[in-house]
Order: sequence, then C-alpha cells, then structure tokens
Amino acid sequence: MSKTTTTRYDVAEHLRTQEEMAAYLEACLEEANGDAAFIAKALGDIARAKGMAKVARDSGLSRESLYKALSGERSPDFDTILKVVGALGLKLHAQVPRGKSRRSSTRTSTRAA
Repeated sequence: MSKTTTTRYDVAEHLRTQEEMAAYLEACLEEANGDAAFIAKALGDIARAKGMAKVARDSGLSRESLYKALSGERSPDFDTILKVVGALGLKLHAQVPRGKSRRSSTRTSTRAA
C-alpha cells in the first residue's frame, strides 16, 4: 500500500485576479456572521496573494503590523481595514439583505413652529 502525500491548502495561491479576490472577500463577508477576525483573516489571504510587501507599502503600514492585524487572531481597527482594502484595490459597499424591507424610516422634524 502506497502512502498518500498531502499538502496544506492555501487559498492565497488560488486568488489570481481582482475579480477572484473580490468574490472571495464577498463570500467571507457573508459567512463571517459578525466575526471581525474572520474578515481580517480573509483580507490577510488576499494580501498574501497580492504580495504582503506591496500591500504594506500601499497601505502605509509595516509588514509586521500587517501580518499581526490580518492573522485572524485579533480584530484590527477599522481604519486598518480601510487602508488594507484600499491597498488591495477593493471597495466595501453596503446593501440591504434579501427579504428585508427597503423602506426608509420617516424622520420627524423637531423644528420650532
């Protein structure tokens, strides 16, 4: 019987285009269920695919702090997330979840008559 050799799967090796990176981030955002560290890890995967040194340079952060922030072991500050997303050439956007009302709430005026 022969032995099967396996290697560790690294998603960063399969994220080649901006479209693949955006789709991966979108899928992770949907699956995160409010887990900021999970999103940070997904951004770390994308950053490794793009080149951590380049992302560090483009975001204005050091490579060391970038590795720590995107390790998935902590929840980085939102300004760090915004810098990284920008350096990756991606954009965050908001949308109404399916099945939710699209009506905006009415605001009452508090002006004096």
